[in-house]
Amino acid sequence: MNTTAEERIVKKDDGLDFKQILLRLSHNWYWILLSIIVCLSISYLYLKFKSPSYKISARVLVNDEKKGAAGGLMAGAEMLGDLSGLLGAKSTVDNEAEILKTRFLMEQVVKDMNLNITYFTKQSFKSTELYKSPFNLKIVTPLDTISATEMEVKLNKSNQLAISTEDIDTVVNFNKPFRLPKVGVVEFSRNAGVPEAGNDYDVNIVSIDAKVADLMEVLSVEVRNKLITIIDVSMIHPIPKKGEDILAKLIDTYVKANLRDKNEIADSTVKFIQNRLAYIGGELGDLEGNIQGFKQKNNLADMTEQSKLLVQTSSEYVSELSKIETQISILKSLQQYMKDDSKNKRVLPSSLIPADLVFSGAVEKYNELTLERARRLIGMTEANPSIVLIDKEIANARADIQANLSTTLDGFVITRNKLNSQINQAESKVRDVPAIERNYLNLARQQQIKQELYIFLMQKSEETAISKTSNIAISKTIDPPKSEVQPFSPKKPMVYVLGMFLGLLIPVSFIYLMEITNDKIQTKEDIERITNVPVIGEISRHEDSDSLAVANSSRSAVSEQFRALRTNLSFYMKSSDARVILMTSSMSGEGKSFVAVNLANILALSNKKVVLMELDLRKPGLSIKLKTPNDTGFTNYIINDELTAKDIIKPLSIHKNLSLVSSGPVPPNPAEMLLSDRTKELIEELKLQFDYVIIDAPPIGVVADAQMLSAHADVCIYLVRQNVTSKHQLNILEELRASEKIKGLGIVVNDITGRGYGYGKGYGYGYGYGSYGEDAAEKNWFKKLFKS
Repeated sequence: MNTTAEERIVKKDDGLDFKQILLRLSHNWYWILLSIIVCLSISYLYLKFKSPSYKISARVLVNDEKKGAAGGLMAGAEMLGDLSGLLGAKSTVDNEAEILKTRFLMEQVVKDMNLNITYFTKQSFKSTELYKSPFNLKIVTPLDTISATEMEVKLNKSNQLAISTEDIDTVVNFNKPFRLPKVGVVEFSRNAGVPEAGNDYDVNIVSIDAKVADLMEVLSVEVRNKLITIIDVSMIHPIPKKGEDILAKLIDTYVKANLRDKNEIADSTVKFIQNRLAYIGGELGDLEGNIQGFKQKNNLADMTEQSKLLVQTSSEYVSELSKIETQISILKSLQQYMKDDSKNKRVLPSSLIPADLVFSGAVEKYNELTLERARRLIGMTEANPSIVLIDKEIANARADIQANLSTTLDGFVITRNKLNSQINQAESKVRDVPAIERNYLNLARQQQIKQELYIFLMQKSEETAISKTSNIAISKTIDPPKSEVQPFSPKKPMVYVLGMFLGLLIPVSFIYLMEITNDKIQTKEDIERITNVPVIGEISRHEDSDSLAVANSSRSAVSEQFRALRTNLSFYMKSSDARVILMTSSMSGEGKSFVAVNLANILALSNKKVVLMELDLRKPGLSIKLKTPNDTGFTNYIINDELTAKDIIKPLSIHKNLSLVSSGPVPPNPAEMLLSDRTKELIEELKLQFDYVIIDAPPIGVVADAQMLSAHADVCIYLVRQNVTSKHQLNILEELRASEKIKGLGIVVNDITGRGYGYGKGYGYGYGYGSYGEDAAEKNWFKKLFKS
C-alpha cells in the first residue's frame, strides 16, 4: 500500500533542520556582524545621552517599646509578638514603614523643597538637570490646578530673562511677578553664590501631586529582617546630592511628625491642668477672702486651746479627706472630658490618672489607639476599613474607661463619706466649742482641701512640662542618606551586553522566522523530506543574459554541472532504447526551457544527434530563446497529414548535431493535439533519426499535457528552482511516483545560489558553487554582500 505525500511529510519532517539554520546563519555572517555593530553603536549613544541615576540609601532605627521593655521578664511576650507578626499582625516597625511611604510626608517634602520646579541646562543634544540653579522660580499665587509646563529661559546681557512656552514669548525682570499661563503668578529671583552654567535653560513645572507621584515611584521602604527594628529607605535620583537631601528631608519630616504625636499627650495634660488650676485657684481665693472676712466680722484672732485640740485630732482625717476630694475632683473632670463629643478623638491626660493598674492600662490603650488612628489618617480616609476597625476599638476602650471612672469614683465617694463620718464623730466630742469657732473650723478645713488640690495640680503641671522636654521620637537615623558611587542605571556592562545580545538576536530571529515560514525549496534535504524521486542534477545560477550556458570550450561551473547531468542520465537511462527525455516543472518560470536547451547542447557536444521538441503549446518560448522562426511546426504537422517529420525539423546553428521541432501556431485545443496518433508517429520517427529526443512540455502542476506526453518518454526530468518552487508543489510529484503514473522520474534543481549553505553539502559533485576555469574571476566584495 502506497503512502500519500502528506503522510510522508508528517513521517519525515518531524522537526526543524537546525543544521540548515546554522548553515544559513554562517552564510549571512556579515549581516549578523553589521547588526552587532549597529546595536553596540546604539548602546554607546544611549549611554552617552542618557542621564545616569543613582541609588541613595538610608537606615532608620525604630525604638519598639513593646520589644524588650521589661527585659527578660517580657521574653515570652516578645516571642508571642513575633509570632503575631508572622500571622499577619502589624508590628511597630511595620507601621512606621507604612507611615514613611505615605503621600502626606512626601507632599510636605515637595512643598518645603519646591521640588515641583526643576531646572535644566542645555548642552548640545543633551539637557542636564541642575540642583542649584543661578536663578529660582517662585510660584507666588498658584492656580487651583497647575498643568505641566515647559519653559525655555535665556539670560541676556541686560540682566533680563527671555522666556518661551507654548503659550507666551516674553522678556521679564528679576523680582518682578508676572502671570504664567497654566501655572499662576510667578517670580524669578537670583540665587546668590551659584555661578551661571550657560545662557540657555529649561524650567519644568508640574503640580505638587504629579511630583509626589513621581517620587513615590522611585521610593523604596523595606523591613528586611523581622527580628530587628530597622527600616531600609532608598530612592533613585539622577542627582546624588539632591537625592540625599530629599531622603534626609523625608526622614526628618517623619521624625518630627512622630515627635509631634508624642507631645500631643503632654500638651493635652498641660491644658487640662491649667484649666483646673484656674478654676481651683478661683475657689481658693474666694475661700481665703471668706475666712478673712469671717475673722474681721467676728473679731476672731485665734482659736481656743479646745479648738486647737479639735483641729489636731481631726487633722489626719482632714488630710486624708483632702486627697480623696482631689481624686474625686479629677475623676469628675475626666468624666466631663469624656462626655464632651468635641474631644472624642483626643488623647487623655494620663499623668492625672489614679494609681490603678487596670484603669491606667485602659487609658494607655486608649491613647495608643487614638495616636495610631491619627497616624493612619495621614494616608487613609475615615471610610477605610482599617480606620473603621480602630474606631470600634477606640469606642470599646472609651466605654471601658467610662465604666472604670464610674466604679473608681463610687469607691472614692464611699471613702469620702467614711472620712466625713469620722470627722463628725471627732467634732461631736467638742460640742461645747462656740458656734463661731465651729464655723471657722469648717472654712479652714475647706481651705486646706483646696490648697492641697492646688499644690497637687501645680506639681503635676511641672512634672508634665519636664516630661515633654525629655520626649524623643520613636525613630532615629542610624545611617544617613548616601548615594552609591556607581550609577544604579544605566549600567554600562549590562547595556553593552544587551546591545550585543540584541545584535545577535535580531538577525538570528529574522533568519529563523524566514526559515520556518519559508515554503520554498532551498536544500536537497527539503526535497528528500517530501519525495523519494532522486535528484539527478543541479544547476547553479547563470548570470549571463544569454540562455546558452554550454559551449564546446566552456569550462564554467554551469557547463560542468550540465556535463555531470549528462553523465547521470547515462546511468539513469539503463536501456539502450531509452532516448526520449521529457522536461517539465511545477509552474512556468522555473527554467525548464533553459535546462532543455543546454542539456540538448551538452548531448550534441558528445557527438549525439539531438532534437528539441517544443510541445508547450499553450505558452511556447523555446523557439523565441533560440531565435528560430515558428511559422511551421508541431501543430502544422498534426493538422496536415501531408507534412512529414522532415518538413518541420529545423537545424540549429548552435551545433550541427542539434535540431528543433518548434510548436507552430498556438492551437485552440492543445490537449487534443497532444493526444493525436500523429504525435506518437512523430516521436517514433524522430527516435529513428536522432539519438535523443528532448520534449519541452508544459508544467505538470498547471495542466495535464505533461502527463499525456509522459507516455512517450523514457525519462521525465522534473525541474525544481531553488527559492521559487514551493514545497507543497512536490506533493504532486510524489503522488505521481507513488502511483507509478510516470516512469523514470528524476529531479534537476535549477538556479542554485549561495556558498556554504543550501546545497553545499548535497550538491556539487566536486565543483561546489565556487568559480571554475574561465569563471574564476573574483567578484567584487560589495556585490558579494548583496548577492548570495
